[in-house]
Amino acid sequence: MRIDHGVSKQAGLSFEQAPPFSIPLRFFITAPFFLLAGAVLVLLAPEALSSRWTPQALALTHALTLGFLAMVMLGALMQMLPVVAGAALPAPRIVAWFTHVPLVAGTVALMAGFLGAGSVMIVVGVFLLGMCFALFLVAAGISLARAAGNVTVTGIRLATVCLGLTVALGLGLVLTHAGWWAMPEMLAARAAHPAIGLLGWAMLLVISVAYQVVPMFQITPPYPQRVARWLTSAIFILLMLHSTAPLLPGATQVPVDRIAEDGLAAAILIFAITTLRIQSHRRRKLPDITLDFWRAGMGSLILCVVVWLTGQLCPRWGGSDGYPLLLGVLFIGGFAVSVVNGMLYKIVPFLAWFHLQAQLQARAGTIPNMKQMIAEPWMRAQFGAHLAACALLAAAVFWPHLFTIPAAIILGLSALLLEINLLSSVRHYLRHGGRLT
Repeated sequence: MRIDHGVSKQAGLSFEQAPPFSIPLRFFITAPFFLLAGAVLVLLAPEALSSRWTPQALALTHALTLGFLAMVMLGALMQMLPVVAGAALPAPRIVAWFTHVPLVAGTVALMAGFLGAGSVMIVVGVFLLGMCFALFLVAAGISLARAAGNVTVTGIRLATVCLGLTVALGLGLVLTHAGWWAMPEMLAARAAHPAIGLLGWAMLLVISVAYQVVPMFQITPPYPQRVARWLTSAIFILLMLHSTAPLLPGATQVPVDRIAEDGLAAAILIFAITTLRIQSHRRRKLPDITLDFWRAGMGSLILCVVVWLTGQLCPRWGGSDGYPLLLGVLFIGGFAVSVVNGMLYKIVPFLAWFHLQAQLQARAGTIPNMKQMIAEPWMRAQFGAHLAACALLAAAVFWPHLFTIPAAIILGLSALLLEINLLSSVRHYLRHGGRLT
């Protein structure tokens, strides 16, 4: 496989082990439809933003976290594990099929169950999702066991552990909800499930991937060695302390939880500020839409810490329904969706270019470069829609009657533009002779 422009020389990366384009692509192309489904849900059921425990809010949360974020993250890991870790997934085509299809069907079933189709549909959704994640965790575990260690691989290992814990907790919560099992420490598990899923699985994975993709695609200096070496491990340990604090004796429960929360807030700030700092020293000063998405994501992380700190200083606000909803909007929409969206605009065009080079053995001038895969004005339009949707969703937490419907409409527009833009890369790829095999 011949790779031009020195791509294969990127330090520590094994591009010759990259899987076929179709394996990650199916996940990337599917994800925006769940973002669109979330927008339709908010449009038809505005009470999704009234409390985090309403059935509509649960359906919306899982549309975003499973249907969009996990969909992209699993696809990205199937691409990155062979390249970054140097160890291919076993039977990657089979793993892709039996991960993607159950993830789609299971997320739809779970959402339908929350929205009134009944507990049986919820159990069906959890069974499909459990099958999907169990297969992926086994395959990823085999790959990671073979991998040579580096800061990215270490972070991915910890994120994968958090994914397994999130799935196990979710399964226990659903079985308890259906009356099939009495889960011990139900309240602790209900709090740990989203915390480990968002701060463990999603954030640890973003940080681990950032160590590679931010310097590579945004032409920045590398992350400081001290931050890269310790940050993911520190977040993992603090998160485990936070999640298990409710199980400790009463005298130690509060101080341990406070230490864990303070440490997590500090770690979040360190990652956000460090990322913004190295981006300010990037060597290429041209406008970059991915950089804009990442800056929006880091800004949202900083706002999350500000909102959390306000909740600590003002217990009345910290105990209100709006407090967790605003944190959810900022973390899921402002941070996670922003960063994942930005990565898609680099990863999909890069993979289209990369596989064209490999398949056609072409000179650079005979195929489109990465910037030609998606038109810049279309990406800019989607970025504007995404920022507007995040701002309107945050405003809807305080003034739902004014902002919920506009937020849903703009979020749907953003999802449609994202899908159109990703398909543009696929269209260029196919037009120039690429094969989806």
